[in-house]
Amino acid sequence: MKTNNKVLEVSNNENYFDETKYKLLHGNSVEVLKTLPSNFIDCVITSPPYWKMREYDINSENSNNEIGNEENYKDYVTNLLSVFSEIKRVLKPTGSVWLNIGDKYNDKNLMGMPWRVAIAMQDDGWTLRNDIIWDQMKGTQSPKDRLRDVYEHVFHFVKSKKYFYECDKIRIKPEKLPSMNGNGIVSATGVSGVKYRKQIEESTILTEIEKQQALKALDNTLNRLKIGEIVDFRMTIKGTQRTYHSDNNNVSGRAKELEEKGYFIMTSDAKGYIPSDIWRIVPEDKWRKDTHYAVFPEELLINPINATCPDNGIVLDPFVGTGSSIVAALRLGKKAIGIDLSENYLETAKLRIKEQCSNRLNF
Repeated sequence: MKTNNKVLEVSNNENYFDETKYKLLHGNSVEVLKTLPSNFIDCVITSPPYWKMREYDINSENSNNEIGNEENYKDYVTNLLSVFSEIKRVLKPTGSVWLNIGDKYNDKNLMGMPWRVAIAMQDDGWTLRNDIIWDQMKGTQSPKDRLRDVYEHVFHFVKSKKYFYECDKIRIKPEKLPSMNGNGIVSATGVSGVKYRKQIEESTILTEIEKQQALKALDNTLNRLKIGEIVDFRMTIKGTQRTYHSDNNNVSGRAKELEEKGYFIMTSDAKGYIPSDIWRIVPEDKWRKDTHYAVFPEELLINPINATCPDNGIVLDPFVGTGSSIVAALRLGKKAIGIDLSENYLETAKLRIKEQCSNRLNF
């Protein structure tokens, strides 16, 4: 497909993709994005060049278009906003953007580049849903006057408050399940409810009505444990356990519930629990040696794609590099589009896709 300013008229993604289910497009991200139709992409996952961090494999005639080489960090933020402004047009209202970006020291001053970009995007109308800390579990040796840096940010943005998110696909399955003992059903961590029942019955703070309601709620929770809806629970009873986070009703919904009902119950779903916002994943090594020095590990991409790209959906990476996001998308049964200014990176991406996804595609 040629890079031009005319937006393609595509009624559905089947008209855009051939049997390989992916496209690798060469050129400036903003200009190439202008060739895509509006409301076309389901999920964007990308890591743009970091400001003043690396020299990428770009032909000299394209060097003026390269993001990351700006003399002023403000120009870097502005140029990234231009890309994400066009991404907002091509992204479906239900779509998500996952942005990985690293920080930079300049004249010994930590620039806070990830947050400069993130706040600029919020000011431009994006909604920030998560800031994931990617703990890379290893890092370069630091100067002797500061700590080693071993993490980066992954921001999850949406353009609409109602967006596609399939949390059941990313749940972490519980390692332990409920069991039976002399007290009846026992949760995965050994909670039987006997202690809670005694605390409710002996409470001098709860009213009789509150006691009855609390005992009924406890019995209902134990029944959910027995039939396999939940695997664990904790009960907080007024005057017995401390509330979570705060006792202030204005800032804590749990505190308000405790004040109004005299108790609250927190449960762990049998389907598993949602991952936290700290991901411990070692960076990719294998494909670094080819030409690229900042390769996405595929493990980093699985949860974002599974959670926010529907079946048969389209993943876009406007700074695709050596193609990690395309490989991950194809392996998960999605379609994918990658854009890059470097022809050499795109050639490496083609080889990588052929090597790692040949069983899923027709080559």
